[in-house]
Amino acid sequence: MTAAELLVPPLAPATLAYSLCVVFAAGIVRGFAGFGFSAITVAGMSLVVSPALVVPAIFMLEILASLSQLRGIARDVDMPWLGWLMLGNLICIPIGVALLAWLPETPLRLLIGVLLMAAALLLRGGAHVALESTRGLRLVAGLASGFINGVAAIGGIAVAVLLSTAKMAPAALRATLIALLLFSDVVSLISAALMPSSAHASGNLLGPDTLKWALWLAPAMLAGIWWGQRSFKGVSPEQFRRQVLNLLIALATVSVVRSVVGLVW
Repeated sequence: MTAAELLVPPLAPATLAYSLCVVFAAGIVRGFAGFGFSAITVAGMSLVVSPALVVPAIFMLEILASLSQLRGIARDVDMPWLGWLMLGNLICIPIGVALLAWLPETPLRLLIGVLLMAAALLLRGGAHVALESTRGLRLVAGLASGFINGVAAIGGIAVAVLLSTAKMAPAALRATLIALLLFSDVVSLISAALMPSSAHASGNLLGPDTLKWALWLAPAMLAGIWWGQRSFKGVSPEQFRRQVLNLLIALATVSVVRSVVGLVW
């Protein structure tokens, strides 16, 4: 694809403006909480364009988002947690994907979405669960998030629920999520590059339009991240926990609704 072709908008003006607003809003959430960009972007943009066209570009945008935030959060990353989470994702993402080959995808996504929403609602309602950050808990969190990533692509939400029960400062929770998403999105992008798909002339899920989508959406995302990072500063631990749980409930609800629609239609 030539430079001139990259400058051609991938959508009609009105649809493009709507998509940029979705990405900007998702960027604000990513900048504030450290996760949620993909879920919000896919949910919003799937109303006007096929998710298959934008998901590979979202992988690229997620990597760019994490890289843009790394410098400010590197010192806050909880390395023991991150190591176990990465290991669990490596082990269980393939298991989750393989399970999709044997069991219906939509009911699995619905079940996981309901469980995550219930957990977030309980925590938001005042249920106080404070778990010690043992190696066992870290491994379980990594395995669970990897499995949920494999079957439902919402592993970030699962990790956020689990980490919200651990004794972790907001800055450490946010930084660890950002670092984990960088790792998992690199793995996802590599998988997308290797995954055959007849929808693209190149024969892979990563088609020639992926870079165009990423280039057009990236400025809105980065602007949103900048705004979200400003909002994070000065937030108390209790305020952060409350806002993250509100976000988790909203994202889990979106996942459940999409699954129900998939079952009905």
